[in-house]
Amino acid sequence: MEQRRNHLDQPIGGPVPDWVPRPRPPKTVMMGRYCRIEPADLDSHIADLYEANSEDTEGRLWTYLAYGPFDTPAAYRTAMAPLFQSADPLFHTIIDGRTGLATGVASYLRIEPAVGVIEVGHINYSPRMQRTPIATETMYLMMHRVFDELGYRRYEWKCDALNLPSRAAAERLGFRYEGLFRQATIYKGRNRDTAWFSIVDSEWPALREAFERWLDPGNFDAQGKQKVSLSSLTKA
Repeated sequence: MEQRRNHLDQPIGGPVPDWVPRPRPPKTVMMGRYCRIEPADLDSHIADLYEANSEDTEGRLWTYLAYGPFDTPAAYRTAMAPLFQSADPLFHTIIDGRTGLATGVASYLRIEPAVGVIEVGHINYSPRMQRTPIATETMYLMMHRVFDELGYRRYEWKCDALNLPSRAAAERLGFRYEGLFRQATIYKGRNRDTAWFSIVDSEWPALREAFERWLDPGNFDAQGKQKVSLSSLTKA
């Protein structure tokens, strides 16, 4: 990280020339090869999402979220209504490009256009979406919007420090671990230590290339098995 010194010989951060506040994320579709990401809509998406999430018979999807699980579609709709209608977090629904069905959600949150910082969170992939190219392409499309379309400087990922799958996913996707915020919050009546990860704009070009190489159809054999792992590409 660039450092300079002021007239008192004190270290200061590098300049950010010609910086202007960035736009807020638009409520428009993000199109991919395997999926599309739409602004969340209760009437269009909630029934499909509830059905897809119901394939998680043990309720593991909800362990590290502040809400859920839900016993009925009505309870799910009631809980998600204020989130789907919010501007921050800004919820999106992931649509399987093959079936046309909603299969997961993710959001932008803690949106700070003035300084170009934004977080991804409320990620909830149904079992039918997990470990598929759709899951990875979703994160690629959301990063592409943040860095290439909107020009943000920093993209954050935060999770319960005990959520080992989320921490592994962050590292696979190219996020860098920054530290642990102890006793950061309380949810569902229990403590949460929060693990912080980030990607900054200077890292994105190489990560974008890694994602595009992994998502290329040529990276998968006839059975859909990857030839080169994303983690090996992002680490490189």
